[in-house]
Order: sequence, then structure tokens, then C-alpha cells
Amino acid sequence: MNFRLVFMFNLVFLISNFLDTEVIMVESLGCNWGTRASHPLPPDITVKLMKDNGINKVKLFEVVPEAMKALGKSGIQVMVGIPNELLAPLATSVRVAEEFVSQNISFFISRYGVNIRHIAVGNEPFLKTYKDLFSQTTFPALQNIQAALIKAGLGRDVKVTIPINADVYQSDSGMPSGGNFRPDIHDLMMNIIKFLNDNGAPLTINIYPFLSLYADPHFPIDYAFFDGTAAPVIDGSITYTNVFEANYDTLIWALEKNGYPNMPIIVGEVGWPTDGDPNANKEYARRFNQGLIDRINQGKGTPKRPSPPDIYLFALVDEDAKSIQPGNFERHWGIFYYDGTIKYPLNLGNNKNLTAAKGVRYLSRQWCVMKPDANPSDPNLPQSINYACSYADCTSLGYGASCNGLDLKGNASYAFNMYFQTMNQQKGSCTDRFYNLSVITTIDPTPSRDSSCRFEIMIDTGRHEQSRTPSSSSSSSPAIEAYGGSVLFATFLIAVGFISVVA
Repeated sequence: MNFRLVFMFNLVFLISNFLDTEVIMVESLGCNWGTRASHPLPPDITVKLMKDNGINKVKLFEVVPEAMKALGKSGIQVMVGIPNELLAPLATSVRVAEEFVSQNISFFISRYGVNIRHIAVGNEPFLKTYKDLFSQTTFPALQNIQAALIKAGLGRDVKVTIPINADVYQSDSGMPSGGNFRPDIHDLMMNIIKFLNDNGAPLTINIYPFLSLYADPHFPIDYAFFDGTAAPVIDGSITYTNVFEANYDTLIWALEKNGYPNMPIIVGEVGWPTDGDPNANKEYARRFNQGLIDRINQGKGTPKRPSPPDIYLFALVDEDAKSIQPGNFERHWGIFYYDGTIKYPLNLGNNKNLTAAKGVRYLSRQWCVMKPDANPSDPNLPQSINYACSYADCTSLGYGASCNGLDLKGNASYAFNMYFQTMNQQKGSCTDRFYNLSVITTIDPTPSRDSSCRFEIMIDTGRHEQSRTPSSSSSSSPAIEAYGGSVLFATFLIAVGFISVVA
């Protein structure tokens, strides 16, 4: 399921089996790489990270020039995404689509040698929450992009697809065998599927077992993973022991009922977050992703499709500037932390594990914390926290999150430091910003070496000298929109106990 901003970019992380003398790639597994981050991992380091981990496929939600250039002649296959906001102009005429293909596809193929294999037209455009906003433009845009590819001589090499959410299909019986497409978009889906099939193109589906658990506190937790459950779902002669297989096969049943039993499928997004919710933690994420990787390495599919589909794990790295409208976990889907360091071990096959990013340059080794002698009852403290969490990511402080166990000063220090780091440790962004309640320290305030709560130091992007501290009077700052503003702070107040301070 996708509740992300449409300009988020994704990158596909291909897990591989390693032998002593060579690397054998598992063609059916990938990983999304999002770059909605205040301090994104530089593209050249990210490409190196992928190659070091056997990655040979990448998926972007839109064309990012620097990322595309870094991918040139890398040997990595690329899927380029088109944001939903571009569907309307692309649907208006083939000429608009031709210009898009010329500037964003042909250009990077010919100039930089980027190995573009797919174009993802829109992203989950038929979500019920969109209320038919893209229902009239998605299919025409798909048709025009395909026509533009053919005119550019790329029709055979570059395939179109549409990533859809699992809510495009349903089952009245509650079983996979009852699967069919939603009545309100059934005819539209049939037109799209026929068009994709006629052009030898795949359908892409996003599946999120974590969200099943997040949405329903009574959801059987073992059913979200791949290591067995005491309450399997029996559908005729088929036994389903995990929700991923049941969800996927519901789509396969829907396709079979409508005459497309052999439609190629890509699982565009699937994964597990590590923070921002009690069920979003490293233990569960490792359990889920390792189970998924093991299935792929074993060549295991689903009861209806025994061969595994191409699967793209979500995601490569954390993104501290994503929308948190769905929940605080949205910023923590990465296999790696924001800087390419490893969160938890994953065996990629043949006992080969993840490799961290190399060559990452950080800001100075210093943190912004609450002064030891500062008064927790200071009336300026709540508004200071409010300001910090409006411009920086405080999601790790929420209920059940990794830093939820900090005391009052620890919570304030975390918020102050995230702002300080997000502002590139600019002079005054700590000592002059929070009413004399904060101080810079060179002593790491992280609770303990084994703690899952991290007091970050941001990547040095090389732009910190030109950055500006945002004005506290701005009510329409993009930073506030990106970080969630006062909504996040209200949650934060309840989670860390500041309500009693305010009162």
C-alpha cells in the first residue's frame, strides 16, 4: 500500500546468491530506494552500495537526473516512474508523451547508457482514498507513453506497467478463490490488463502485510510472516499460512476469472518498517525480510503461481522527510539506515550478508542536547520542541517507537538534536534557537551501545554552507508540510508526557 507523497523516488535492491568465485543474481527480488530525505545518500555512493550487495535492478518513482547519471553504464536495470500528477498532461496528447520519453528516457539511454527496462505509469492511481482522481487519465497516459516508446524505437526494450494497490481487487467470500476486481473499476482494469498483455508488459502490485497488522489489532501476527501459523486459511484444497500468498493469489484468481491466467506480475513493493509503531521494529523486519529472501532463494512462489515473481523489497534506505499521514512508520522502511549503515543482519544466500555503504562523509561529531541545568518546567520548552519537530523527524519518539523509553530531558534532547542535524549543524541552530535550553556537546547522548534509539549525525551533503534556518513565522513552509508540523507535535506531546508540563 502506498500513502507516500507522489514525488518520492524508489530504487530496486536485487538480492543475490553468492558463490566463492562469482555472483549468481536472483532475478526475482529487488528493493525500492526512496530519496525523500533531508540528507539523502549521494547517488554515486548509493549505486556502489547496490553493486556491493549484488543489486542489478533499480526503480525510481520519477526521473532524478543525478541518480540517472550515476546509474549510467552501471549494469543496473532501471524502472522509471511517472508521478500521478503528470498523468493528466500525458493523457492529453501523444506529443506530450513523446516529449517525456525523449527528455527522460531516450536522453539517458543514449547520453549516459542507462539501462532502462520499464516505465511505471503512475503509482497506485486507483486507491479508494483518491476518489477517482486519476481514473480518467491513467489509461490514456499509459497508451500515449506506449505510443511514444514505439515512435522512439524503444517499444521492444522498454515495457510499460502500472503499479497498483491491493485494494483494486477483493473477495466477497474472504478467500483468495473469491478474488475479482472492484466493481467500480472492473471495466477499466480489464482495458488496462488487455493493453499490457497485448504489448507484452507486466502488471505491478504492491502488497504490505505490515499494514494488515497495523490496521487490525486482532490480526493474527504469525500470519503476517513466513514461518508458519497456528491459524492457517483453508481455501478448498489450498492451505495459506501467510497473508502475502493469500493476497497475491487473490489477484491471480481475479486475472484467471477474467481471461488472463498467464499475466506476468511484478511485486513492486513489499517490506516491513523498523520504527514508529510497536510492531515496526528490527526484530519483525528481519523476520519478515529474511523469510521473503529465503523464499526467493528457494525459488518458491505461491500455490497459484509456484514460480516466484519479481519482488521489490521496500525499501533500501530510510527517508526522514516522507509524509507521515499513514503513520510514523513511513520514514523507517529501509533495510539500511538513511546513511547506508546496516540495521539488522540479512543472509542474502550462501551465507553472504548485507554490506554497508562506503565513503559516506558526515557532519562534525557533535550533538545538540538539553542543558543539564535546564528546568523541565520551563514554559518555553513545549514551543521549542514544537519548532524542532516541525522541521525535523521526531517519529522515533512516538508510542512504541525506538526512543519511546527516554526520560523528559532525553526526549527534548532528541528533538533538539534532530533539528540541529537537519539544519546541517549551522551556527545558532542549537544554542540560539531554543531559549537557552540547549547546548552543543561532543559526548554521544545515545542511551547505550545496545540501544535501538539513535542520536543521529547527518550526512555532509556539501550544501550546509548555503542552507538557511527556516523562519518560525512561516505557516506554509514545505518543510512543515514534509515533516508533519503540529500534528506530529501533538502526537509527540501525548507520547512523551509534555501534557502535564503544559498544564
